[in-house]
Amino acid sequence: MADSHEISPKSYYIVFAVLIVLTLVTVQASHVKLGAMNTPLAMAIAVVEAALVVLIFMHALHSPRLTWIVIGGSVFCLIIMFVLTLSDYMSRAY
Repeated sequence: MADSHEISPKSYYIVFAVLIVLTLVTVQASHVKLGAMNTPLAMAIAVVEAALVVLIFMHALHSPRLTWIVIGGSVFCLIIMFVLTLSDYMSRAY
């Protein structure tokens, strides 16, 4: 079965450059005093980087529907894990 959705090498280089720039932005953002917003900013940048890796380098962008269901289920389980961890952390007395 031939893959009708080929990604050009130029696209890989562009995405790689964007990932490098986002990594540098993360490093620079860690030196800025944003208080409690440093972690959410770093997490937002990391989510964008992870999405680019999954969509482009792992070829999920042109994958069948089953692949998207597996990705969605994985993200859903990760969200559950974060919510349960944060709810435990927030319920503790200092």
